[in-house]
Amino acid sequence: MITEQILTALGGLTAVVALLFLAITRLKWHVFIALLVPILLFALLPGIDRERFITAFEEGFGGTIQGIAVIIVLGSVLGEALKHTGAVEKITETMIRWVGKRRTPLALTLSGFVIGLAIFSDVGYVILNPLVHSAAMQTGVSMSVMATGLVGAMQLTHAMVPPTPGPLAAVALVGADLGTVILFGSLACLIGAVAGWWFALIVGPRIESPPSEEFVGTSFADQGREADLPTTWRAYAPILIPLVLIASQSVAGLTLPPDHFVNAALLYLGWPVVALGIGVLLAYRNTKPENRDDRKNGWIEEGLRASAMIIMVTGLGGSLSQILRETPAVEAIANAVAVTGLAPIFLPFVLGIVGNMITGSTTVGVITAASIAAPMMDTLGLSPEATMLAGAAGSIIVKYVNSSYFWVCTSLSRMPLRSALLSYGGVTLVNGIFSMAAVYILWITGWI
Repeated sequence: MITEQILTALGGLTAVVALLFLAITRLKWHVFIALLVPILLFALLPGIDRERFITAFEEGFGGTIQGIAVIIVLGSVLGEALKHTGAVEKITETMIRWVGKRRTPLALTLSGFVIGLAIFSDVGYVILNPLVHSAAMQTGVSMSVMATGLVGAMQLTHAMVPPTPGPLAAVALVGADLGTVILFGSLACLIGAVAGWWFALIVGPRIESPPSEEFVGTSFADQGREADLPTTWRAYAPILIPLVLIASQSVAGLTLPPDHFVNAALLYLGWPVVALGIGVLLAYRNTKPENRDDRKNGWIEEGLRASAMIIMVTGLGGSLSQILRETPAVEAIANAVAVTGLAPIFLPFVLGIVGNMITGSTTVGVITAASIAAPMMDTLGLSPEATMLAGAAGSIIVKYVNSSYFWVCTSLSRMPLRSALLSYGGVTLVNGIFSMAAVYILWITGWI
């Protein structure tokens, strides 16, 4: 044990979390430094075995990122590829065609559900913003009706379903099965997204938020550049094929004999490194031949830059988890939760809410929840999948003025601040509650 003293362990954990949030919100430190410094200060508390502390830090860091670093990079590269090839607009265009123009808000919500699986939600909204304004003007509805479901849905899958970096990091921290998380996380997100669409239909007409003409004419469709977009199959394939392969590996492992040839094939094809590698290659095919060399190098470099922070923060989260495992704080907190009578699955949910609402970052929220809850899973009787999904559902609640995503969506949709708080803050509250309700039902019925 790093320390046998319960008060020292609990005080150290409280101080780490408090300093993390203070450093991000008040001191404006980068999240990597904001997490590293409090963890290092933990070792200076009286009664801490510093040799054991150093060992736990290194084991937690290395053990967490060794299986996830390449996957996070590939997920980031895939997102860059989809952003630059017109796949995002093609997915949205097909959703509108399938659902019907009269139900464009639903089509945008479903598009956000798919797009958020691979692309950072703020990037997705930047790409789709011209189309949202154009659709709102054509149908005569407000931006609150047209954009709110999309904003919430993209944030949902960005927070809960790999291969976006935050969920991948949380999966690694708790040791969850990636395929299971994809299957049941997608289900919980779909329920939350539909609830967000209903919220937009009910509340949106009451909120002042007219569309703006300044963005009309800047999308692929408005410029008559539909020929530059990939085909429907090529737009969806880089996202769906990797997810199907990864999820199929988990399903086959549960339903088929271990020596079945399908299991043998999916052991490799469903390995996330291979599955996401296939996705990147499929996205690469969507570029025009004359641009492929430049695009290829650019995607990889941008993917590496985008994923470096997530990998480092994930490693530090693993260090914190390993340190906590070697203190009596885990058992003390778990016992305190048991005394309250609250279902233990709500502990990671609350941790996710706190992390997101204080820092404004969904990624920080989901990683913080996973880092703190991971050592307590056995004592609380929670599976890794339930822990990860509950924390992720909490990390969506609520997007408001301390969130960069909130400001991206607010500024581009040209909403007044009050309207944006009601629309985007409201929809992320609804998204999180309904997604958590789905996670809770999956947990009590034994699916996760």
